[in-house]
Amino acid sequence: MTMDVSKTETTKPAPGQAPQECAGCCKPITERYLLKALDMFWHEDCLKCGCCDCRLGEVGSTLYTKANLILCKRDYLRLFGNTGYCAACSKVIPAFEMVMRARSNVYHLECFACQQCNHR
Repeated sequence: MTMDVSKTETTKPAPGQAPQECAGCCKPITERYLLKALDMFWHEDCLKCGCCDCRLGEVGSTLYTKANLILCKRDYLRLFGNTGYCAACSKVIPAFEMVMRARSNVYHLECFACQQCNHR
């Protein structure tokens, strides 16, 4: 699954309110900038690829998640990047595209439909 990473300037919390907590280290984010990914907030140093340890905010605006891993595009494709073919249309399914699986078959989301009525 791909997710967007957005970098925003930290806003001062309202009086009595704690600053945002980092999803990686669980410490308050007091730096000028923070990252938002996976509906959570991160220090720039804490949002890293689970394989190569690169800082995801520096390598692009997209991260990939699979099997409880947070990955950069390069490592995602290296680990899970076998390109397949759709069982319905026989066209290539890129490794980073979301798919539907039924038994041993893999489908584009738009190709996954009932064989009786063609309803998705």
